[in-house]
Amino acid sequence: MDILLILAIALAIDLVLGEPPRIIHPVVWMGKVISFLETRGVGRHPLAQFIYGIVITLLIIGLFTVPAYFILLYLKSLAPVAHVVVGAVFLKSTFSLKELRRVALKVKSFLLKEKLDEARFELRSLVSRDTRGLPQPLLVSATVESVAESTGDSFVAPLFYFLLFGVPGAIAYRVVNTMDAMLGYHGKYEYLGKFVTRLDDVLNFIPARLSALLLVSAAFLSRRDARSSWQTALNSHSRTESPNAGWPIAAVAGALNVRLEKRGHYRLGKAGVLLIPETIDDSLKLMQIAVLGWALICFIVGVVYFVYTI
Repeated sequence: MDILLILAIALAIDLVLGEPPRIIHPVVWMGKVISFLETRGVGRHPLAQFIYGIVITLLIIGLFTVPAYFILLYLKSLAPVAHVVVGAVFLKSTFSLKELRRVALKVKSFLLKEKLDEARFELRSLVSRDTRGLPQPLLVSATVESVAESTGDSFVAPLFYFLLFGVPGAIAYRVVNTMDAMLGYHGKYEYLGKFVTRLDDVLNFIPARLSALLLVSAAFLSRRDARSSWQTALNSHSRTESPNAGWPIAAVAGALNVRLEKRGHYRLGKAGVLLIPETIDDSLKLMQIAVLGWALICFIVGVVYFVYTI
C-alpha cells in the first residue's frame, strides 16, 4: 500500500500546495551542486571533460538518491506513517504540474495584454532557447512545446521510474534530467555534458513514447484530431535534435492542427490553425487529460503489485 499512498499524497501536494520554497527545494539544490561542480570541468581537454562529466553525474546521482534511500528505509521500520509522508514529499519534488500550468497561463495572460516583453521574460523559465525578439506566434509555440515535452519528462518519466525503483528511482531520474537541462548543450559543455545527455536520452526513450500515446488518447477523449496526432507523432518526431522530445511535441501539434516551430531547428505539424494565446489553453487541456490517464495507470499498477505481493 505504500506505493499507492505515497503517489496519492505526492499528487495532492502538487495540486494543492505546488512547489516548496526554493531554499528547501531538492531540484534547486541539485542545480546548485551541478553549477558548483561544472566549473571544475569547463576548459579541460575534451577527453578529460568527458570523464569528469561521467564522474560528476554518478556523484550527484549518489549524493541525492543514497540519503533518500536510507532515510526511507529507516523510517519504514521505525515510523510507517512518516515513511509515507516523507516519501511523498520526496516524490513530489521530482515532478511539477501546478507550476507548469501557472507559468503557461501567465505567458498567455501577458500575450492577451500584448505585453510581449513580459511574456518573453516569463517564458525563460520554461524553455532554454533565446526568447528575445520572438513574435507572438513563436511565443505561443514555445509555450505549447514546453507543455507537451513536460508531460513526459516532468511527469510521466518520474512516475515511470518510481514504479520501477521506488522514490530513489524517481530522484535519480530527476538528477539526470536536471543535469541534461543544464549541461546538455553544445559549446563549452560539448564534452562535459555528453554522457549525461546520452543517459537522459536512454532514460526518456520509453516515457517519451508513452507520453505521445497518452497525448493521442487525450486528443481522442477531448474530441481533437487523434488520427492527425498519431500520424504527426510517427512522421515528424525525428525532426528534433533530441530523439525523444519530438514525440510528445508532434503529438500535440497534430492534435491541435498547428505548426510548432523552434526557429532554425525544426517545424512540427501543419499550419492548419493559427497559433493564438488560447492555443496554450488547448495544450494544457491535453496535458491534464494525459496526466490523469497516466496517474490512473500508475494506481492500477500499484494495486496489481499490492494484490500480487499479499
